[in-house]
Amino acid sequence: MGRIEQLVENYGRFAALPWEQNLAGAQRVWFAVYDKTDERRLRIRLGEFEIATTSAKHGWKLVDVAGAFAEWMAAEDYREDYFKAPDDLEMAMSGFLDFVSARVKSALDDEAADANTVVAIHGIACLFGLIKVSDLIGAVESSIRGRLLAFFPGEFENNNYRLLDARDGWNYLAVPITTREGAHGL
Repeated sequence: MGRIEQLVENYGRFAALPWEQNLAGAQRVWFAVYDKTDERRLRIRLGEFEIATTSAKHGWKLVDVAGAFAEWMAAEDYREDYFKAPDDLEMAMSGFLDFVSARVKSALDDEAADANTVVAIHGIACLFGLIKVSDLIGAVESSIRGRLLAFFPGEFENNNYRLLDARDGWNYLAVPITTREGAHGL
């Protein structure tokens, strides 16, 4: 069995477990952790995660943030100035975080995304170097009613997440779902 197939299987078993309802938003976050080289394989199989979710009798909503930076930049009044002086863009990045978090919050606040729904975020790799995933999760966690599933290309070791294996990670309350057997891989 391939790594993505194993991740889908582990996710399906995890999603089928009873959901505790008295959790804070930060405790309702799941990270599906996979090897960064499997990004395209995962994208092709996103429908299998939806099937696993609905088979577990839960709703599903997918938010793709892969093109968010291009969309945000296209709407920026000062975009031409940023291209001339890219260092000036750093001051505007809080606006990009607001843009992405508003997109995710919109999905979380949708009336169809109730306490029995998984809202999944895909395309997180495209945020690398622009905003921190931990900041995004922190910005939306108060809106999570069901579960927030973040497809996370990187590593999880010793309770530490590393996006794209490229930088120091962070310790987060999210529940990791991995391709491994045992513990978080079920």
